[in-house]
Amino acid sequence: MKVTLLGTGTSQGVPVIGCSCEVCRSVDYRDKRLRVSVHLQVEGKSIIIDSGPDFRQQVLRERIRTLDALVFTHEHKDHTAGLDDIRAYNFSQHKDMPLYGEERVLEQLKREFAYIFSGIQYPGIPRVALNPITEDPFEIEGVPFIPIRVKHYKLPVLGYRVGDFTYITDANYISETEKEKVRGSKVIVLNALRLEPHISHFSLQEAVELLKDLQPERAYLTHISHLLGLHREVELTLPDFIRLGYDGLQIEV
Repeated sequence: MKVTLLGTGTSQGVPVIGCSCEVCRSVDYRDKRLRVSVHLQVEGKSIIIDSGPDFRQQVLRERIRTLDALVFTHEHKDHTAGLDDIRAYNFSQHKDMPLYGEERVLEQLKREFAYIFSGIQYPGIPRVALNPITEDPFEIEGVPFIPIRVKHYKLPVLGYRVGDFTYITDANYISETEKEKVRGSKVIVLNALRLEPHISHFSLQEAVELLKDLQPERAYLTHISHLLGLHREVELTLPDFIRLGYDGLQIEV
């Protein structure tokens, strides 16, 4: 499996309007983060988890020519706002785009992108096929997905395990039962917003402690805000098996 981190930032990401901190002024490309998303190439399939506002820019940058499905972790706009741009794949692939998400997430998409689901199918609008999921395992064209239930403050969010890879973003709580679904993963990508505690995201220290508990071979941190600090400096503080993610990072699992 080849995993590409399309974006590793947040809406508190880089650059921040009016901010003059070191991170926002950094010329290190690893400090320039688009909204969080990940691309999986597995068993000949191309699957993206979350389509934030930067979706079009990300898929163009990585030259993702085909897309078999789009999977959502939750309904927040920084994870869904780019949905309209799947229309290019509709055109080139001549088929509706399969969308996978919990029922409430798909209902939110229907409200926010009402024109897609209108009875009047205007020529050229995105074409989608909705696939409701639960916490039960499911498959996308033969690729098994195991949902991982986490909490984003009070909002239930799904992470996903695909083979030996687990992806969790927008979380600050995971139960012992859900941790067992993650254990044994060779690679984990986990959110770490900033140094200080946050109401709905793991802080850097909380993410590190969780990863020490889960003990993957390798781990990468994502959903990073400018408040975390410079990439080159933060990496020096991390255990050897944990690295900071950056946009465009490719991982073989």
